[in-house]
Amino acid sequence: MAVWRKSSHSGENYSCVEVALGPVVGVRDTKARQAGQLTVSARAWRSVLDRLR
Repeated sequence: MAVWRKSSHSGENYSCVEVALGPVVGVRDTKARQAGQLTVSARAWRSVLDRLR
């Protein structure tokens, strides 16, 4: 898995999700990292982003 990143718009309160980009994309809650992560294919992640736009 690649390096975990969070949005620069998240601020200092850690109320955000983090994303690790790669062939498999990981998504996790910044406040509950120990709870695990959701993993999806890069193609599925691109589809999510396209729908959000």
